[in-house]
Amino acid sequence: MPLALLALAIGAFGIGTTEFVIMGLLPEVAGDFGVSVPTAGHLVTGYALGVVLGAPLMTVLGTKISRKRMLMLLMGLFIAGNLLSALAPVFGVMLLGRVIASLAHGAFFGIGSVVAAGLVAPHKKAGAIALMFTGLTVANVVGVPLGTLIGQSVGWRITFGLVAALGVIGLAGIAGLVPDLPTLEGVRLRHELAAFKNVQVLLAMAMTVLGFGGVFAAITYIAPMMTQVAGFADGSVTWLLVLFGLGMVGGNLVGGRYADRALMPLLYVSLGALAVVLALFTLTAHHKALAAVTIVLIGGLGFATVPPLQKRVLDQAHGAPTLASAVNIGAFNLGNALSAWLGGLAIAAGLGYTAPNWVGAVLAASALVLAFVSAALDRRGKALGAVTVGQAPTERRTAVPH
Repeated sequence: MPLALLALAIGAFGIGTTEFVIMGLLPEVAGDFGVSVPTAGHLVTGYALGVVLGAPLMTVLGTKISRKRMLMLLMGLFIAGNLLSALAPVFGVMLLGRVIASLAHGAFFGIGSVVAAGLVAPHKKAGAIALMFTGLTVANVVGVPLGTLIGQSVGWRITFGLVAALGVIGLAGIAGLVPDLPTLEGVRLRHELAAFKNVQVLLAMAMTVLGFGGVFAAITYIAPMMTQVAGFADGSVTWLLVLFGLGMVGGNLVGGRYADRALMPLLYVSLGALAVVLALFTLTAHHKALAAVTIVLIGGLGFATVPPLQKRVLDQAHGAPTLASAVNIGAFNLGNALSAWLGGLAIAAGLGYTAPNWVGAVLAASALVLAFVSAALDRRGKALGAVTVGQAPTERRTAVPH
């Protein structure tokens, strides 16, 4: 794999760290600014919404420049947002910094996926995409716990300052290692938008929303579920999230390895198994050891869908994949927000802290149904193409006597 993928992975590591580390630092941030923890929670919501909106916006703005230069500009935006958060004098300024940083998120992974796929042979594209996303998954194992520990020990501002420094390293790596790949001639914004007329592109994005949404329906409420139901101590939540991150790393690598060989079968297995495991989590959540194993499986099965779904979008939007790829990254965050809301409704309805697991199981099962629909449309398209090709010689033969 080219060294350029390492530079992309470093940028992904920084982005993954800043996205999730705030969850462990909300009490410190709230106390420093004199706001409530729910109010500080807007730093999470604002970031997620910024990703959803920023993915298409920044990609559209970058259609006039090379992908390498756009990646560099996005890392610059990421650095600026985190520095603003680190130095924010009031809560509103920090929220602004979070939103600025989030604008780089979707477009970076979207454009980065296209660049990563273009660096390798066609049969290695999913593996290259997975290697870039490894930075995001490793962030949940190393960056987030370490950033939380630093923030709790010496101050959350130091954490965001260090994340900005990671952005500088990523920017330098992209500038020095990523080649300036030629853009496709004649591709304009209208071509990028035309990809959304493709039903298969929309189905892949819907699978992204529902499939990964199933993961976050459970993980969003992992703290109260593990402390109130499984009986873990409050301090155990951190290492449980590390287990989740380890599952993500493993699932991402497996997904990248097999998506190039059997993309749709991989989706069938991962989404089907995810739905089953999430449903079982309503039972295993009552036992510490089984709960820990289940958390690893949820992370692994959930992230095993990421490389194949991202590659599916690239394949179906061939010729003009950049905007579709970026919007699919926003779809992950849309799924996170949707599932967290639905899981909260289930808890508020008095169904208990394990109820979000059923929500997640239904979402994952719905994504599996869409995968079967997508495959059926593929087969139908191939069958129609075969019929058309088979008829063509007959039509020519009957036309000769006339």
